[in-house]
Amino acid sequence: MDLQHTEDRRMLADMLGRFIGEQHDAAARMRIAYSETGHDPQLWKRFAEQGAIAALFDEAAGGLGGAAFDITVVFEALGKGLVAEPFLGTLMAGGVLAEAGDAHLGMLGRMIAGEEIVLLAHEETGGHAPDHVATRAHAEGQEWVLDGGKAMVPCANTAGHFVISANHADAGKDHIQLFLVPRDAAGLTLRDCGSVDGGRVAELTLHEVRVPASSVLGREGEGAMLLERALGRGVLALCAEAVGIMDVIRDSTLDYLRTRRQFGAVIGQFQALQHRMTELVIEIEQARSAVINAAAAVDDEDDRLARERALAAAKYTIGRVGALVAEETIQLHGGIGMTWELPLAHYAKRLVMIDHQLGDEDEQLSRYIALGRG
Repeated sequence: MDLQHTEDRRMLADMLGRFIGEQHDAAARMRIAYSETGHDPQLWKRFAEQGAIAALFDEAAGGLGGAAFDITVVFEALGKGLVAEPFLGTLMAGGVLAEAGDAHLGMLGRMIAGEEIVLLAHEETGGHAPDHVATRAHAEGQEWVLDGGKAMVPCANTAGHFVISANHADAGKDHIQLFLVPRDAAGLTLRDCGSVDGGRVAELTLHEVRVPASSVLGREGEGAMLLERALGRGVLALCAEAVGIMDVIRDSTLDYLRTRRQFGAVIGQFQALQHRMTELVIEIEQARSAVINAAAAVDDEDDRLARERALAAAKYTIGRVGALVAEETIQLHGGIGMTWELPLAHYAKRLVMIDHQLGDEDEQLSRYIALGRG
């Protein structure tokens, strides 16, 4: 496996790093993430102009990349900048639209241009598994009727459409279908609130939401496959974001250990702290390796089992290591580590929250074991 990025990906990483550094410093992040919208629609359009959204999709879908390692480059940069824009939901929903047929490429093009926000709404209160869908759908003539709810959809308050997962009410539990639903559909309500790590999330409630038959994404029986692949890309993206966050936390903690003086010496000279920091660096590199392995598996479309196990292993590792990194770096800083003014506190909160998105450490370990049996 070649562990070096291509020249194009190195250029993409450099461009995003410069752009985020110029447009999204710590003060801007505080202002945006804790605003009424939770993100900046104008900044989102500027990301589109830079090609950051296009990098998530292949050329056939109107993008500029679309490979798993393109996704990791983008999200690692987003993690380093603690960006709260709707990249994750766009990646997952856009992936579904790209695979669902040419009829939806026009909307995907508008998403890539930053003109429209379409988000995947799948997770529910009862669990994170790809096949856990309590929302129901049944056909009535030329329409579909949806009932149920979706939990904690980031940036939902500014979305124009949602890709919503539902079980076919007449075809059994395993028959999942995906629907493209406009935000202003009758019977669809949002309850919006701030997230502890910044940004905003919303609960969606669907009560007899009627959509035309053309809203079904993909052919009959493809819904579960499209959903699993979309969630897989989302898991990979979250893992890469976490690696970017851990790199920033590592560097800031090393700087602190090299400058903070206590007991007449720089605290980085104390062997006990050196050992703790060394352990963190090793764990971060192990997490990075798990993400690289998952990205390679995602690009190998022929082996579903290997792909899903690699993704579960990566997300499990990120959850375990992320909690360790957040806790240890705050302890190494002391009480200042959780002050609002220090960026470390906000990086740590985001790192912990990543574990709870798309399946936490425990759920991913269970999924990894179950896939090994299957």
